[in-house]
Amino acid sequence: MNSSSIQAATSAINKKTAFLARARKDFIRNKAVYFLVLPVVIFYIVFSYVPMYGAVIAFKEYVPAKGIFDSPWVGFAKFRDFFNSIYFTRVVKNTIMISFYSLIIGFPAPIILALLFNELKSQVFKRITQSITYMPHFITMVVVAGIIRDFTLSDGLINDVIAAFGGDRTAFLQKASYFRTIYITSEIWQSVGWGTIIYLAAITGIDQQQYEAAKIDGANKWRQIWHITLPGIRPVILILLILKLGHMMDVGFEKIILLYNPATFETADVISSYVYRKGIIEFNYSLSTAVGLFNSVINFILLILANYLSKKTSGNSLW
Repeated sequence: MNSSSIQAATSAINKKTAFLARARKDFIRNKAVYFLVLPVVIFYIVFSYVPMYGAVIAFKEYVPAKGIFDSPWVGFAKFRDFFNSIYFTRVVKNTIMISFYSLIIGFPAPIILALLFNELKSQVFKRITQSITYMPHFITMVVVAGIIRDFTLSDGLINDVIAAFGGDRTAFLQKASYFRTIYITSEIWQSVGWGTIIYLAAITGIDQQQYEAAKIDGANKWRQIWHITLPGIRPVILILLILKLGHMMDVGFEKIILLYNPATFETADVISSYVYRKGIIEFNYSLSTAVGLFNSVINFILLILANYLSKKTSGNSLW
């Protein structure tokens, strides 16, 4: 070993020793913080990273009696089965359509509501309305689905209102054309109030002197919102938009499964519900894992692309 190699090895050892010393000192100084974050780290290790080895099922003809590693290897056969399936176009299209409409309609909703809350003068009325809009977030999904079913029955509340104005009664959940509207509307109802929390926190961080200067310059409320409030919360909006795009293919299967039926499969069947039927009902674990892995890869690509575009256009990004 020549002298340059020895120096390189010595330098690497010194850097490692210095890093370990800094890490030990930082741990001693911030011991309470490390112990505070420990349960979160353990949670993600146990429930997010350890189960990743199960993704190999997507490349095998999984037989529970043989286990994951003793099941026969089939390569990309399960992916080809999904791509050639008669349901491929339907579930991908429905997933994209519901996610797209949720993004276009649902994403701006909490921003608009937060801006409205910020303009309320009465703090009592503001707290009451905020509490009312938060409440749906805490209602369990089964109860929400039950409410939707009861309201959309042919003799339900919505049809009672329609009939009162001379309209015809319709069993909405039996019509495929109404499913996306019902799903997206209920999603906004559930999440809009809870989503305002982050935006309201961001708004409170804006320097109030900017508003005072704008008033002196003659700016009305709309001008203040457009030129001060929205630019002030833009980094938060972009970060949440990136995260939202990273879940574009994740349409929650719980509500879908609780609300859909064979009559609405045409517009209601999505990737997550297809995975549920194949994996839980039909016990086709390999195919369901392959579809889930395909879904995760698409989400990962969208997340990377959204983060890259946000960083290039605005300078705001997750990393």
